[in-house]
Amino acid sequence: MRYTGPKVRLSRRAGTPLTRKAVSYFEKRPYPPGEHGRRVRRNSSDFAVRQAEKQKVRWYYDLTEKQLLRIYENSKKRSGRTGEEMLAELELRLATVVLRAGLAASVYAARQFINHGHITVDGKKVDIPSYQVKPGQIISVREKSRSMVPFVEAAEGIHADDKIAGFLAVSHKDLRIAVIDRPKREQIPVPFDEQLVVEFYAR
Repeated sequence: MRYTGPKVRLSRRAGTPLTRKAVSYFEKRPYPPGEHGRRVRRNSSDFAVRQAEKQKVRWYYDLTEKQLLRIYENSKKRSGRTGEEMLAELELRLATVVLRAGLAASVYAARQFINHGHITVDGKKVDIPSYQVKPGQIISVREKSRSMVPFVEAAEGIHADDKIAGFLAVSHKDLRIAVIDRPKREQIPVPFDEQLVVEFYAR
Protein backbone atom coordinates (compact mmCIF):
# COMPACT_ATOMS: atom_id res chain seq x y z
CA MET A 1 0.00 0.00 0.00
CA ARG A 2 1.30 3.47 -0.92
CA TYR A 3 1.68 6.05 1.87
CA THR A 4 -0.59 9.08 1.37
CA GLY A 5 -0.07 11.02 4.61
CA PRO A 6 2.08 14.10 5.33
CA LYS A 7 5.46 13.79 3.60
CA VAL A 8 7.37 15.72 6.29
CA ARG A 9 6.09 13.31 8.95
CA LEU A 10 7.24 10.47 6.72
CA SER A 11 10.72 11.99 6.49
CA ARG A 12 10.94 12.15 10.26
CA ARG A 13 9.94 8.50 10.49
CA ALA A 14 12.62 7.63 7.94
CA GLY A 15 15.26 9.66 9.77
CA THR A 16 16.21 11.63 6.64
CA PRO A 17 14.59 14.26 4.38
CA LEU A 18 12.73 12.49 1.56
CA THR A 19 11.67 15.66 -0.30
CA ARG A 20 13.16 19.12 -0.83
CA LYS A 21 10.45 20.67 1.31
CA ALA A 22 11.25 18.33 4.18
CA VAL A 23 14.86 19.50 4.48
CA SER A 24 14.13 22.67 6.48
CA TYR A 25 11.49 20.96 8.63
CA PHE A 26 13.82 18.08 9.34
CA GLU A 27 16.60 20.44 10.47
CA LYS A 28 14.24 21.82 13.12
CA ARG A 29 12.89 18.43 14.26
CA PRO A 30 15.43 15.70 13.48
CA TYR A 31 13.65 13.04 15.49
CA PRO A 32 10.73 10.66 14.82
CA PRO A 33 7.16 12.05 15.01
CA GLY A 34 4.81 11.44 17.89
CA GLU A 35 4.71 11.96 21.63
CA HIS A 36 7.77 9.78 22.26
CA GLY A 37 9.81 10.86 19.26
CA ARG A 38 12.53 12.57 21.31
CA ARG A 39 13.25 9.53 23.46
CA VAL A 40 16.46 7.63 22.87
CA ARG A 41 15.70 4.41 21.00
CA ARG A 42 17.31 1.07 21.75
CA ASN A 43 19.81 -0.32 19.27
CA SER A 44 17.98 -1.92 16.36
CA SER A 45 18.57 -5.45 15.17
CA ASP A 46 20.21 -6.09 11.79
CA PHE A 47 16.79 -7.06 10.43
CA ALA A 48 15.22 -3.83 11.67
CA VAL A 49 18.02 -1.73 10.14
CA ARG A 50 17.62 -3.41 6.74
CA GLN A 51 13.84 -3.17 6.93
CA ALA A 52 14.06 0.54 7.77
CA GLU A 53 16.34 1.11 4.77
CA LYS A 54 13.89 -0.72 2.52
CA GLN A 55 11.11 1.53 3.79
CA LYS A 56 13.18 4.62 2.99
CA VAL A 57 13.49 3.46 -0.62
CA ARG A 58 9.74 2.82 -0.83
CA TRP A 59 8.89 6.23 0.55
CA TYR A 60 11.57 8.09 -1.41
CA TYR A 61 10.32 6.75 -4.75
CA ASP A 62 6.65 6.50 -3.64
CA LEU A 63 6.34 2.76 -4.25
CA THR A 64 4.16 -0.04 -2.99
CA GLU A 65 5.86 -3.07 -1.42
CA LYS A 66 4.89 -5.15 -4.45
CA GLN A 67 6.46 -2.66 -6.87
CA LEU A 68 9.77 -2.55 -5.00
CA LEU A 69 9.96 -6.34 -4.72
CA ARG A 70 9.34 -6.66 -8.47
CA ILE A 71 12.12 -4.15 -9.20
CA TYR A 72 14.49 -6.11 -6.95
CA GLU A 73 13.64 -9.37 -8.73
CA ASN A 74 14.18 -7.76 -12.15
CA SER A 75 17.51 -6.31 -11.01
CA LYS A 76 18.80 -9.72 -9.91
CA LYS A 77 18.52 -10.89 -13.52
CA ARG A 78 20.80 -8.16 -14.87
CA SER A 79 24.57 -8.62 -15.16
CA GLY A 80 25.59 -5.75 -12.84
CA ARG A 81 25.46 -5.45 -9.06
CA THR A 82 21.89 -5.97 -7.91
CA GLY A 83 21.71 -2.82 -5.76
CA GLU A 84 23.06 -0.57 -8.49
CA GLU A 85 20.80 -2.12 -11.11
CA MET A 86 17.85 -1.63 -8.77
CA LEU A 87 18.67 2.07 -8.35
CA ALA A 88 19.09 2.51 -12.11
CA GLU A 89 15.66 0.99 -12.71
CA LEU A 90 14.13 3.21 -10.05
CA GLU A 91 15.76 6.29 -11.58
CA LEU A 92 14.40 5.41 -15.03
CA ARG A 93 10.80 5.34 -13.85
CA LEU A 94 9.03 8.18 -15.65
CA ALA A 95 8.03 9.88 -12.39
CA THR A 96 11.64 9.92 -11.19
CA VAL A 97 12.95 11.27 -14.51
CA VAL A 98 10.41 14.12 -14.39
CA LEU A 99 11.54 14.88 -10.83
CA ARG A 100 15.29 14.66 -11.53
CA ALA A 101 14.92 16.98 -14.52
CA GLY A 102 13.30 19.66 -12.36
CA LEU A 103 9.88 19.57 -14.02
CA ALA A 104 8.24 18.80 -10.65
CA ALA A 105 8.90 19.81 -7.05
CA SER A 106 8.53 16.27 -5.70
CA VAL A 107 8.00 12.70 -6.88
CA TYR A 108 4.39 13.04 -5.70
CA ALA A 109 3.84 16.05 -7.97
CA ALA A 110 5.55 14.20 -10.82
CA ARG A 111 3.16 11.26 -10.37
CA GLN A 112 0.19 13.63 -10.48
CA PHE A 113 1.39 15.35 -13.66
CA ILE A 114 1.80 11.98 -15.36
CA ASN A 115 -1.52 10.58 -14.10
CA HIS A 116 -3.31 13.66 -15.44
CA GLY A 117 -1.83 13.22 -18.90
CA HIS A 118 0.51 16.22 -19.01
CA ILE A 119 3.66 14.26 -19.95
CA THR A 120 4.66 12.68 -23.26
CA VAL A 121 7.37 10.17 -24.19
CA ASP A 122 8.56 10.39 -27.78
CA GLY A 123 5.53 12.57 -28.54
CA LYS A 124 2.94 10.17 -27.14
CA LYS A 125 1.02 10.74 -23.91
CA VAL A 126 2.04 8.35 -21.13
CA ASP A 127 -0.05 8.34 -17.95
CA ILE A 128 1.78 5.57 -16.08
CA PRO A 129 4.27 6.93 -13.47
CA SER A 130 6.12 3.59 -13.33
CA TYR A 131 6.74 3.56 -17.10
CA GLN A 132 10.37 2.56 -17.70
CA VAL A 133 12.13 5.15 -19.84
CA LYS A 134 15.00 3.98 -22.06
CA PRO A 135 18.15 5.82 -23.18
CA GLY A 136 17.39 7.72 -26.37
CA GLN A 137 13.81 8.58 -25.45
CA ILE A 138 12.53 12.16 -25.19
CA ILE A 139 10.17 13.28 -22.41
CA SER A 140 8.31 16.57 -22.62
CA VAL A 141 5.25 18.46 -21.40
CA ARG A 142 2.19 18.42 -23.67
CA GLU A 143 1.73 21.64 -25.61
CA LYS A 144 -1.69 22.40 -24.13
CA SER A 145 -0.35 21.94 -20.56
CA ARG A 146 2.57 24.37 -20.84
CA SER A 147 0.63 27.43 -19.71
CA MET A 148 -0.19 25.83 -16.35
CA VAL A 149 1.53 27.48 -13.38
CA PRO A 150 3.65 24.44 -12.33
CA PHE A 151 5.09 24.14 -15.84
CA VAL A 152 5.66 27.89 -16.22
CA GLU A 153 7.67 27.63 -12.99
CA ALA A 154 9.49 24.54 -14.28
CA ALA A 155 10.42 26.41 -17.48
CA GLU A 156 12.10 29.02 -15.28
CA GLY A 157 14.13 26.29 -13.54
CA ILE A 158 12.50 26.86 -10.13
CA HIS A 159 12.35 23.14 -9.27
CA ALA A 160 15.72 22.19 -10.74
CA ASP A 161 18.65 20.99 -8.63
CA ASP A 162 21.92 22.90 -8.85
CA LYS A 163 23.29 20.05 -10.92
CA ILE A 164 21.10 18.03 -13.28
CA ALA A 165 21.60 14.25 -13.21
CA GLY A 166 24.38 13.27 -15.61
CA PHE A 167 22.27 10.73 -17.46
CA LEU A 168 19.79 13.42 -18.57
CA ALA A 169 19.98 16.33 -20.99
CA VAL A 170 17.41 18.92 -19.98
CA SER A 171 16.05 22.08 -21.57
CA HIS A 172 13.86 23.79 -19.01
CA LYS A 173 12.89 26.50 -21.48
CA ASP A 174 11.53 23.85 -23.86
CA LEU A 175 10.26 21.59 -21.03
CA ARG A 176 12.15 18.77 -22.69
CA ILE A 177 14.24 15.90 -21.29
CA ALA A 178 16.48 13.54 -23.22
CA VAL A 179 17.61 10.34 -21.51
CA ILE A 180 21.17 9.93 -22.76
CA ASP A 181 22.39 6.94 -20.74
CA ARG A 182 21.50 4.39 -18.10
CA PRO A 183 22.20 5.95 -14.68
CA LYS A 184 25.49 5.13 -12.95
CA ARG A 185 25.63 4.85 -9.15
CA GLU A 186 27.68 8.03 -8.71
CA GLN A 187 24.99 9.98 -10.60
CA ILE A 188 22.23 9.01 -8.15
CA PRO A 189 22.02 11.19 -4.99
CA VAL A 190 19.90 9.12 -2.62
CA PRO A 191 19.76 9.18 1.22
CA PHE A 192 20.01 5.45 1.80
CA ASP A 193 22.21 2.38 1.31
CA GLU A 194 20.78 0.17 -1.44
CA GLN A 195 22.96 -2.77 -0.36
CA LEU A 196 20.96 -3.05 2.87
CA VAL A 197 17.79 -3.34 0.78
CA VAL A 198 19.35 -6.13 -1.27
CA GLU A 199 20.32 -7.90 1.97
CA PHE A 200 16.77 -7.48 3.29
CA TYR A 201 15.23 -9.22 0.28
CA ALA A 202 18.00 -11.84 0.02
CA ARG A 203 17.59 -13.03 3.61
